Amino acid sequence: MRKIYVIGIGAGDPDHLTLQAAKAIGRTDVFFLLDKGEAKESMIELRRRLMKAYGRPSRRVAEGRDPERDRTPADYQGTVADWRSRRSAVTEALISEHLLDGETGSFLVWGDPSLYDSTIAILEEILARGQTLFEYEVIPGISSVSTLAAKHRIGLNRVGQPFQVTTGRRLAEGWPAGVDDVVVMLDAQQAFIAHPDAYVYWGAYLGTADEILREGRVSEVADEILKTRAEARERHGWIMDTYLLRRDS
Repeated sequence: MRKIYVIGIGAGDPDHLTLQAAKAIGRTDVFFLLDKGEAKESMIELRRRLMKAYGRPSRRVAEGRDPERDRTPADYQGTVADWRSRRSAVTEALISEHLLDGETGSFLVWGDPSLYDSTIAILEEILARGQTLFEYEVIPGISSVSTLAAKHRIGLNRVGQPFQVTTGRRLAEGWPAGVDDVVVMLDAQQAFIAHPDAYVYWGAYLGTADEILREGRVSEVADEILKTRAEARERHGWIMDTYLLRRDS
């Protein structure tokens, strides 16, 4: 039986790698990489560094092209479902062609595989089709959410209070009910600007040499964050940012 690891490698700092993850990398015969284009080359480079540092000399790398998807679709759920289906076809082809029976393959996942990542769902979709068989194990990683809190030296929750992790798309629909602390990911539209009285802890490229941190009352720092974000995106060709939005309870 083929074995696959889904390994969380942290938010960008090579030292985020756990001992469990390093051991799994060392047991891997084939690493699967989905190329997102030159703009995301730095994300691929971290994976290559980890493979070189902890992988077997005999390791192999199987690369596929990550399908493009519409980032501003009219039908968000349908668009994501279609993208995942196309991505699962690419992934299944890589596994079928490059991973032999009895071998171990790995996907090195940015952050943590359980938080806004599609790898687990894609592997389940492949297994459901019943054509390519394998077993898989998920190894947790340090997420951008944990890294954000550590860099700002804050707790994500306040005493006796819950917090919620959501997306910019959902925040744009309104502040979530029942919480005063909201962690926001995947916010291409900077939905925090609609909440000027809240306090924001913002971070981009967390854990990397390009890390940027800002904090303050939204009404006071929103313009600076928007300007900084736009400049960084232009410079790097991509951006990954996360923030905690906190309002007075």
